[in-house]
Amino acid sequence: MIDLHSHILPGIDDGARTMEDSIEMAQLAVKDGIEQLVASPHHNNGRFSNEGHMVKQAVESLSRELSLRNIPLKLLIGQEIRINDLFWSEWEAGNLLTLNESQYMLIELPNQHVPRDIWDIIHEMKLKGIVPVIAHPERNSDLANEMDILMELIEAGALSQVTSHSLNGLFGRRIRQVSLEMCRRNLVHIVASDAHNQDLRPFGMSEAYRLIASEFNREHVHYYQTNAKAIVDNQSIQIWEPRLEKRRWWKLGR
Repeated sequence: MIDLHSHILPGIDDGARTMEDSIEMAQLAVKDGIEQLVASPHHNNGRFSNEGHMVKQAVESLSRELSLRNIPLKLLIGQEIRINDLFWSEWEAGNLLTLNESQYMLIELPNQHVPRDIWDIIHEMKLKGIVPVIAHPERNSDLANEMDILMELIEAGALSQVTSHSLNGLFGRRIRQVSLEMCRRNLVHIVASDAHNQDLRPFGMSEAYRLIASEFNREHVHYYQTNAKAIVDNQSIQIWEPRLEKRRWWKLGR
């Protein structure tokens, strides 16, 4: 498996605190069946700032330690980049990373709303050859309550990544329902862990894929896994046609 979203790097955000925490997370990732893992620390979210060169150095350091301990996990570079007024100045300064130096960039929206200028940002990203991947849309109140907004963002050129533990129920029943509905409506292109630690928020990828196979079918599992590989290989991904909203019983924050 390939996991495109994790906070495994030690001591730089709200993920792993120490190198030993990172090593334990890496061992859990391998146990869960993950072979390639993107290290995507928070950047410019108002609390953490992890510029691209810092992330690369941290990935190199952790990769050396994994090799010394014979842990068969390949680390890839990335960031979880908050969309705000600093986005383009950070891009121009060379501080932003794409996923494994591909055309795909993991972006994070505020939890409670969709920024008004997101449409312009997506348009500009497309002009620069960047494909935005929206992290955990199921945890954004606007997108969870009005999934047609997410459909419009996808039609504008964005992709979306649902979190394994949202599907597994870690964040509650309603977020689980929202996540499944987004999958059902073809509004999800990738499943990733957003793992933060070895105890409360580990990986849960194999569990999520088992749930997807049970709720839908193996074709959905193949779709998400194939898309993850295409992203790290910088290839085009499959995009299933989104389905219109039919019901509204998952309202969040209302």
